[in-house]
Amino acid sequence: MKHPEHLSPENWNKIKAFADNKETPFIVVDLNTVREKYLELVQGFDYARVYYAVKANPAEEVIKLLGELGSNFDIASVFELDRVLKCNVSPDRCSYGNTIKKRKDIAYFYEKGVSLFATDSEADLRNIAEYAPGSRVYIRILTEGAEGADWPLSRKFGCSPEMAIELAALAKELGLDPYGVSFHVGSQQREIDTWDGAIAKVKVVFERLYSEHGIALKMINMGGGFPAQYIQKTNEFSTYVEEITRFLTEDFPDLVPEVILEPGRSLVGDSGVIVSEIVLISRKSQTALERWVYADVGKFNGLIETLDESIKYPIHTERDGEEEAVVLAGPTCDSMDIMYENHKYELPLSLEIGDRMYWMATGAYTSSYCSVEFNGFPPLKTYFI
Repeated sequence: MKHPEHLSPENWNKIKAFADNKETPFIVVDLNTVREKYLELVQGFDYARVYYAVKANPAEEVIKLLGELGSNFDIASVFELDRVLKCNVSPDRCSYGNTIKKRKDIAYFYEKGVSLFATDSEADLRNIAEYAPGSRVYIRILTEGAEGADWPLSRKFGCSPEMAIELAALAKELGLDPYGVSFHVGSQQREIDTWDGAIAKVKVVFERLYSEHGIALKMINMGGGFPAQYIQKTNEFSTYVEEITRFLTEDFPDLVPEVILEPGRSLVGDSGVIVSEIVLISRKSQTALERWVYADVGKFNGLIETLDESIKYPIHTERDGEEEAVVLAGPTCDSMDIMYENHKYELPLSLEIGDRMYWMATGAYTSSYCSVEFNGFPPLKTYFI
């Protein structure tokens, strides 16, 4: 059995040996890969502070490793905050990055010692002023170009640059510290120029706030967006570093503000391999040209990002030989549980029921997306090596 292109022979042999005697389905996460990705990021963007987006993989093993390496943490809920604080991370290394939050949750973060909050609306800003007085706030703006991302994050989050200026001025009136501006170009963003347009918008907000309101912002939060190794081609990580750094220095030639990054997928995506078993192989008629291959994982067992076939994971099997296009579906009694029907994966004709399938680069947004017990299936087991 040849090793997958997305893993070194050493890593693949290690994962394969570990997985061989485990009952499917499950995910194996290689913490060494997480370490390597984090060190690559901080060495490339040596002028930035990293706030790991906990939602990508909230496992304590991942949080503890990144905490020991010096990472800060982007938190989306009180539940994530409790888990991060439990891992001996101090609250000054955390930000409340969710722009949609309850008043009592704002108060909870503030009581725990968190003083950096994201916002994108007047109502939320006033809640922060009341329940987390004196805190630093950064305002999230809308960006164009999200269509270049495999998993866009537009529309629901952010406000117009004009409103961002108004909110920063209001924050000052309310006794808050208007600290910076944030944006997100979309998860798994393959078009580097999208950062250029977003940073240009940030520059306008910085300049207008200073000239019109005397407010000097200090920070740019560039969110995440850096890619994992899925099927679609991406640029080398070094190219992202070079181009984004150039965009920043061109728009802020005198002094680049403090920069925050909020990576999730790029840190943990490549670390995971989901190991599944083929439950059934069938055709819909005697003359059907395509086989349907049903695995014991699907949309409700960790592969929700195959929704609309957005994320296309590299898939490896234990068979070789002539290949044929297949439809890939999950095990549940829900017709939505089809991962790939339009994008045709080519799998060997020799494939048999009971064979294993290995879903590469599944360390992000998989185990944490599992349903609790749809059709009675338990959440995906996770092992760390």
